Amino acid sequence: MTATGVTLRLLDKADKEILKLPRTVKGAFFDFQHKFKANPHTTGLKLQQLKGDSRLWSARVSDDYRALLIRLAEGDWLIVSVKHRKDVYDRLSAGVNQVTGGIEYVDLEVVEESILRRLPAPPTAPAVAPQRAEPAEPPRLFAAWSDELLTDLGVAEPLLPVIRTLTTEDQLLGLVEYAPQLTGEVLLALFDGTSYDEVLEQVTAPVAAAEPVDPEDFQAAAQRPATVVTTSDEALREALEGGDFSRWKVFLHPTQARLVERRYSGPARVGGGPGTGKTIVALHRVRHLVGQLRPGRDKPVLLTTYNKNLAADLRSRLLELGGEELLSRVEVSHVDQLALRIVREAEPGSGKQVMDDSQAVREWRALLDELGEDGWDPEFLHDEWTQVILGQAVATRTDYFRARRAGRGRNITRAERAAVWQLAERFTQRLDRLGRQTWDQVAERAARLEMGREQRILSLARQREEAGGLDNVHVQDGSGGWLRFRYRHIVVDEAQDLRPAHWKMLRAMAPREADDLFLVGDTHQRIYKNQVTLGSLGINIRGRSSKLSLSYRTTRQILRSALDVLGETDYDDLDGSQETLAGYRSVLSGGRPTGHAFPDWSAEREGVAALIGGWDADPDLRIPHEQIAICVPTNQMASEIGYTLGLHGIRPVEIRADGPHGDGGVHVGTMFRFKGLEYQRMIIAGVSDGLVPRESVSRLRTSDPARHRHEMQRARSLLFVAATRARDSVDVFWHGRPSPFLGPSLTRRE
Repeated sequence: MTATGVTLRLLDKADKEILKLPRTVKGAFFDFQHKFKANPHTTGLKLQQLKGDSRLWSARVSDDYRALLIRLAEGDWLIVSVKHRKDVYDRLSAGVNQVTGGIEYVDLEVVEESILRRLPAPPTAPAVAPQRAEPAEPPRLFAAWSDELLTDLGVAEPLLPVIRTLTTEDQLLGLVEYAPQLTGEVLLALFDGTSYDEVLEQVTAPVAAAEPVDPEDFQAAAQRPATVVTTSDEALREALEGGDFSRWKVFLHPTQARLVERRYSGPARVGGGPGTGKTIVALHRVRHLVGQLRPGRDKPVLLTTYNKNLAADLRSRLLELGGEELLSRVEVSHVDQLALRIVREAEPGSGKQVMDDSQAVREWRALLDELGEDGWDPEFLHDEWTQVILGQAVATRTDYFRARRAGRGRNITRAERAAVWQLAERFTQRLDRLGRQTWDQVAERAARLEMGREQRILSLARQREEAGGLDNVHVQDGSGGWLRFRYRHIVVDEAQDLRPAHWKMLRAMAPREADDLFLVGDTHQRIYKNQVTLGSLGINIRGRSSKLSLSYRTTRQILRSALDVLGETDYDDLDGSQETLAGYRSVLSGGRPTGHAFPDWSAEREGVAALIGGWDADPDLRIPHEQIAICVPTNQMASEIGYTLGLHGIRPVEIRADGPHGDGGVHVGTMFRFKGLEYQRMIIAGVSDGLVPRESVSRLRTSDPARHRHEMQRARSLLFVAATRARDSVDVFWHGRPSPFLGPSLTRRE
């Protein structure tokens, strides 16, 4: 809002149109907004009403370009498009969607041109045409749905005549590119075979207006979540200058906005496939929660995730979203770092070194060798110790006999539990002698400390209540300080990869009140072994679980191939039930993923370098190297492919635990390193049988079927994560036999 009282908003999708304009016109557009806000009726702006639609107005941006606007009210304007003056004609439509109550703008000329560009080329007629019957007219895609049914689902009414002409998926994608968002989502869901009732429930209902819609009240429509707009100069510049990678800071899908702003009576969870904006929702949720806080200098909001790399990315993006002011009220930490800090606060003299899981398994193997025990698998014992004993904070042998082992697969007898408990005790004694500890031990110790702290806080609260609301000063002094919960709100990203003990620690860190825990994650992307049931850990999300299903990153073509990787495997929902990606969809279109077969690893590496060299040599395909990523199964392969790239003059940048180690090169790392990242082009190399999945996993098929299922699921998830990091293209390389996870569309020989 300016001093003149004029508000100028920008409708979602208009920014994408403006981004395609010549640089000089974009500069003129920024000047135009300031002039318009100062005085829309300035002579040079030539503000006038269009003849075709009484709601639409045009104003001069430059000699050749005009802004198209809707006047919402006196002094309140909405930019819906910027066009060349010769394209400002009367086949434009602006209206209020009667289902969502949001403003929709349709350019019928542009939609029809987009469809015409995708018509199949007519066949070349032979020199002597044979006598044959006229070919049957191809079936219309949406003949089974009446106009009334489509509009009930939220399809824009002005587009119905055009929709009736569609006969191919390519034409449909041409319409979706320029149609209002809900129209595109509904049509693609129907085309993909989703039933009318499912589309109504999954696509339409989440964005439907809660109150009756007045189609003439544009000002009310502009306030609804379905009208995705921005008003501030800073947000507008962010959207226009940052392109697609910055839109997340400005435009939220109505479904996302509702999840961000909703008040929850307790812990809540948001699921959804890759690219559906779960992390975006988490970041905006943090900003929303901070906006509800009283002024202060403390940090009552925790934003956490499972590793250092992602935590650094979250901090950077939160800074982009709200600046230092927002960051000053939020603690951003990866969950192991947080647990270690809690333990070191309580045990300042401890100098134990922390080791990772692979080192711990080696210590288990050494212990079994020393004891002459050959009946136990060290990896099984490590998982049992971390997932059950430490994960559930089991303190005694008796408690271990009672402990739930959900998700562990193999059943063990009471005698075997006794043996496992004895071995676990010996293992912890061994680590103590070595002055070492695992991250699971750190998490378990932190959970115990925080649960004890919570009990003391609750005990003080009961005493205060019994004393009529007065504090017991002597008790407070004896505690060494005024005890309070560490955080008011906790937001967790990539929730599927946290350990059970992490959840116990986090649950104890915030009071059990409204909006306490907000977690986002997708168990289809679980790349570690941490399978949990939140309800058993004191976190009840029943009735407060939502799912996002629209991908903003992954194209339909990539999505189909990635979903094939998951196969028919069952995935949990973090609370004891199954979860599916039913309804997971994309309105983006692009090339199909491409498979590349080679006889050996050396030739495969050369093939990867040749592919990137080909992109660099073609001006139409060339992109900055930091927007290209190569992921492989092992660290050794990452080093080898980096060496090969260097021989071809392509700079490799290693992805480490804390992110890219350098600037300006092709990012290279193991599949684990790319969780939470995204690139324009993704190369997945080494996708060979025996590497994806590993041979050691395949050998478990007969010796330990339950563990084999879990490890196969984890390997599928890892490849699924890698494939869905891409925005534009995926190229899959292998040598020898391809991975059994790859579908025939990639591995079929032409």
